[in-house]
Amino acid sequence: MALAPSLMRSAPIIESHESEQQDELTSSWRRGAGEAGGVVSTRSVHRNHPGPAVHPSLRRRGVVLLLGVLGALLGGRVFAAAPRPLRPEVAAFIDEMAQRHQYDRTLLWRVLGRIKPRASILRAISAPGTARPWYVFRERYIDDVRITEGARFWRQHAEVIGRASREFGVPEEIIVATIGVETLYGRDTGNFKVVEALATLAFDYPPRADFFRGELEQFLLLAREIRLDMTRVTGSYAGAIGIPQFLPSSYRKYAVDYDGDGKPDLMGAPADAIGSVANYYRSFGWEAGGAVAVPAEAAASAVDAVLAAGIKPHSTVVALMQRGVVPLAAVRDDAQAALFSLETESGIQYWLGLQNFYVITRYNRSVNYAMVVYELARELRSVIQREGSNPVPEREMTPAP
Repeated sequence: MALAPSLMRSAPIIESHESEQQDELTSSWRRGAGEAGGVVSTRSVHRNHPGPAVHPSLRRRGVVLLLGVLGALLGGRVFAAAPRPLRPEVAAFIDEMAQRHQYDRTLLWRVLGRIKPRASILRAISAPGTARPWYVFRERYIDDVRITEGARFWRQHAEVIGRASREFGVPEEIIVATIGVETLYGRDTGNFKVVEALATLAFDYPPRADFFRGELEQFLLLAREIRLDMTRVTGSYAGAIGIPQFLPSSYRKYAVDYDGDGKPDLMGAPADAIGSVANYYRSFGWEAGGAVAVPAEAAASAVDAVLAAGIKPHSTVVALMQRGVVPLAAVRDDAQAALFSLETESGIQYWLGLQNFYVITRYNRSVNYAMVVYELARELRSVIQREGSNPVPEREMTPAP
């Protein structure tokens, strides 16, 4: 997913609605008593020592404040404007959360009732960066900064990255590159309020409203489970969270506690992010030691039909060769593969995506995204190997053409 310039820390623990309401009541009472007390004191002085007349507006203000004090003392609610009516779809969502998950209805009313659709979120979801031509998209992620910072991140967390790679079977460079593409190794985790982003997309983006209502539900459950203040958590315009940019449903399902502190923290713990990325890939079928992608040539007569079959591996390499697709690097004849194309400055380039390439597209369903993770991973591996530290076995990655 995708992203603002500081490593997120765990958001403060949310307080109960009851305690917040009591705090509001107490502070309102104190404000009312203080200001009203000043008015009463002034009037008593005037009674015994004639002076300037009190302006009528001050008297009215004193009456209002005194009514607030009386309301608090009598156990009633402090006088305030009634909340604006909720849109029917928002009210229905709140009812469902209360019935299915016993969620605090008043809390949701207060949080969701204040959210207004964000035009910037709707613009961003309608024109994702991954839709750009490959050569434009690539320039944003394959650069000196991301390579240098990636090598530094790898060295800094070498022990935990190596442990995650061994446990989950995912190459170290793929783990590091994924975090690098997502958030520049935790430095750019997004500055949209997650609850606002998800609510905007859930109720004001019809093409994927059902999907984002589900993610909003998952976020609210996540906030309750790990005690986050849901109004302060920030992330991407699509509601992705933390160093690896997990959507709330993925956070709840695939996040792991990899630093042993008893809870998975993807916002403030690099070790948890590293382990969670590796766990995510394994959960979607990463083949340990398998290739990712190989360049290919394709006969003009075969291209359209083979591309139309999609990115999920659907035919063996041998079967594709019989249809006019020729791999330009070593690959097993019996490997399942799919043909995809990239738009380069010099024209269309063809590649065969294998199972592991498809797995990367489960993180972000874009060929451009998967390819940039793969290419950044190769660049990072080259840097680490040149330094002579933490070498990666050649068999785990396909060599560059």
